[in-house]
Amino acid sequence: MLAAAKDVAKAALLEVTPASNVGRHAGFVYEGERLVTHVFECLKPGYRGWYWTVTLTRAVRKTHVTVNEVLLRPGQDALLAPQWIPWADRLRPEDVGPSDRLPYRQNDPNLTQNSDPALMTSMEATDSDADAVQQWEPGLGRTRVLSEEGRSKAYRRWYRSDAGPRNQATRDAEEHCSTCGYLVKMAGSARQVFGACANEWSPFDGRVVSLDHGCGAHSETDVHKAPSLWEHNPPVVDELGVDYLTRTPQC
Repeated sequence: MLAAAKDVAKAALLEVTPASNVGRHAGFVYEGERLVTHVFECLKPGYRGWYWTVTLTRAVRKTHVTVNEVLLRPGQDALLAPQWIPWADRLRPEDVGPSDRLPYRQNDPNLTQNSDPALMTSMEATDSDADAVQQWEPGLGRTRVLSEEGRSKAYRRWYRSDAGPRNQATRDAEEHCSTCGYLVKMAGSARQVFGACANEWSPFDGRVVSLDHGCGAHSETDVHKAPSLWEHNPPVVDELGVDYLTRTPQC
């Protein structure tokens, strides 16, 4: 009875959409006891591969067919929008400008809680010894600092960039940044691998560079003069000197 009631399903469908959006009857699906879904092709522009579905049902020992729901559902070849990704997850570093403000991430895996901020008040107020105060970064007052995961990601990203050893500048350089006088060592665990370039003539000035990085602005290297292919002989005519000509009188 429900499978034969496709006219009832189409009439219910025409109440929610114009007839121009409804195609041929594509069949029906037996959902359960006294529950059948009729399927119609969707001709609505922009909905290629979609189908109208009308679910019909009837009460026990009743012959009256009723409409349960009307839906527009995608088929296997339907044109679907990309999966929605939250803005904070799809944002990339290259999308952010200097004046843009990022949302606060409470559970950032790259950060971890710093020492107790109460230690910033004073040793007398917190009743802490000097060793405990030294664990807190004096003058910074940061609530969170880089976690081990955050440091590893940053170090890996820096080392694999053009500030690491795998680039043409390092291959052409004669010495590494570890022996350059313009290298400013970093603090903490980064000191073992990285430093900051302080040479204004270097393209990496003000940037973090690895110790095995290099460029042509190294403080201890020089330009090698290429040997000449021939010896320079003195000129035949000395243009720097002055030649005096004496005119002989004629008889």
